[in-house]
Amino acid sequence: MPEYHKLVRDGIPELIAAGGHSCITKTLKHEEYIDQLREKLREEAEEYFREDNDRLALEELADLLEVIRALAAIHGGSPEVLEQIRAEKAERRGGFQERIFLLRVEDGS
Repeated sequence: MPEYHKLVRDGIPELIAAGGHSCITKTLKHEEYIDQLREKLREEAEEYFREDNDRLALEELADLLEVIRALAAIHGGSPEVLEQIRAEKAERRGGFQERIFLLRVEDGS
């Protein structure tokens, strides 16, 4: 029987049961949860980087967004707070649409 030892989405145990299998789970303590969310963020980012198909890349980005929302909640935020912070930073510093790649900064003198 495979062992995973990783954070999974809330509906996964029910999906496993619907497939005729059983699973053993535990509820993580707060600090374990934070550690596992951070690990999940890394895992999902790696999956995104390996994906060449646009549709599947979007799915990986959606997974990243779900983890980011959970991490925001841990830090006292929400999707709305994240969007507000993102918009404020974009207003002050811009976004990434212009594809600017900084090569160097030279002394103004």
